[in-house]
Amino acid sequence: MTSTERPKLSVRSPADLIAAVPYLLGFHPADSVVAVALRGRQIIFAARADLPEPATDPVDRARHLAGVIHRQGADAATVVGYGSPERVTPSVDAVRAALTAAGLEVLDALRVTDGRWWSYLCTEVDCCPPEGRRYDPQANAVTASAVFAGQVALPDRAALVAQVSPVAGPAREALRAATVRAERRLVELIERAPASDLLGGRAVRSAGVTAVRDAQRRHRRGERLDDDEVAWLSLLLGHLPVRDHAWERTDGRDRDIDLWTDVLRRAEPELTAAPGALLAFAAWRAGQGALAAVALERTLSLHPEYSLALLLDDLLRRGVPPSELDGWPSVGLPGVVRPRKRRRRGRR
Repeated sequence: MTSTERPKLSVRSPADLIAAVPYLLGFHPADSVVAVALRGRQIIFAARADLPEPATDPVDRARHLAGVIHRQGADAATVVGYGSPERVTPSVDAVRAALTAAGLEVLDALRVTDGRWWSYLCTEVDCCPPEGRRYDPQANAVTASAVFAGQVALPDRAALVAQVSPVAGPAREALRAATVRAERRLVELIERAPASDLLGGRAVRSAGVTAVRDAQRRHRRGERLDDDEVAWLSLLLGHLPVRDHAWERTDGRDRDIDLWTDVLRRAEPELTAAPGALLAFAAWRAGQGALAAVALERTLSLHPEYSLALLLDDLLRRGVPPSELDGWPSVGLPGVVRPRKRRRRGRR
């Protein structure tokens, strides 16, 4: 399931809402059921799930989707199903019932199939004819507003997955060679550490802090890390104090998302856990739940026990709003996220 909190869009009709959904999710959905949370006339959140396979009971998935929407503080919701009627209708009905049971008003329930939409609730032939209504999202004012605001809707979810896929070919070979050089550099760093620095822990953390800050500074200037810098950074992020330092300095800014996307795609598979989790965190904080989800899918497929990725996966599945961490890193989710507190200068 994908949940997304995005800048608010005003809707006045079913066609407006259908035009808004791809920009809320970050991609055009297919074979999906989407619950759109509203507060007044403002869209505040969208959550998506795949349509279940035929003959599969949709109730559990519907209840989960309704629970996620309920946690956003919405007062109403609209359900939109994408696909053939025999697959969409059972899921839409189940989500409608689950939303009602959760105390939310269901404003409408729609099906989108082959460029037309139908309402399950409207019985007026003039506005909801039996053959459905054709719609053109490109001609809709909501689409224009979303594009003007810098929002992007990729063609499908596969295009989103491709954004976090590893680089291949000669670029991968060059990065593999850079990682070998980084490993030698790390061994030398540890060997040079004083005897009092057990296993070179302080030296590695110091080098990691420098690498993280240099990388972020480079991205602020619009510069891309070279292969040796990516290899060195990804290797040092395997040291938890370095990862935590990077985590504290990561929020939902575009430059954070760009940096960790680049490092995730270029890091060797065994070194992707930290950058993948950091990208997921940055995307979630930015309200880009779909991007966070695909980053976590890739990370957990390679590192299924990585604790930060598991933590973030749980936050997404429970629909915890990114606003819960407003003020990061000085605040956290009690019992869930406990960032290290920064030490004040002059204190020991």
